[in-house]
Amino acid sequence: MASNAVSSRTLVLIVMSIAINMIGGQIVSMLKLPIFLDSIGTMLCALLAGPWAALFTGLLTNLLWGLLSGPIAAAFAPVAMVIGLSCGIMARIGWFRSLPKVIGSGIVITLALTLVAVPIRTYLFGGATGSGADFIVAYVNAIGQNLVKSVAITVIGANLVDKILTAIIAWLLVRGLPLRTQRNFPNMAAVR
Repeated sequence: MASNAVSSRTLVLIVMSIAINMIGGQIVSMLKLPIFLDSIGTMLCALLAGPWAALFTGLLTNLLWGLLSGPIAAAFAPVAMVIGLSCGIMARIGWFRSLPKVIGSGIVITLALTLVAVPIRTYLFGGATGSGADFIVAYVNAIGQNLVKSVAITVIGANLVDKILTAIIAWLLVRGLPLRTQRNFPNMAAVR
């Protein structure tokens, strides 16, 4: 019975996290900002329910987004999965217990997702995906870097700011939850 309660709670968390991801990502997309803010929900899920629930949240977010807006979002589902998995692992090993560690987690998450995002953005989309970061790719390429380096520099630059900011937002939101809610998620011990 307790197992079903945890499963139901986690399922509700995943659904809410997907909605948070899509709202944040849509606002940034409409504004054409060079960041994303589309993984706040995934990181919330990672902090509360662990890496596997967060991986699943990232996957479902991007697949749903792909159905609603086009194939670009679905193509980046592996990136969203890496974000959830790496954030959950960083939380489990205690890297969401203080602000400096949260910032460090954002850096590690960025490096992990870069390994997956650069090939997708470069080889599937020629560096341009319709986001605000396209200008940076074009500029870096125009000043003499090849396309892979231009994309890598852009992915690291845009995601470094984005994932550190996202990690801080998720960490602050989770720490601000009432104690009664925190107790419902055993992964919270890694965040306190």
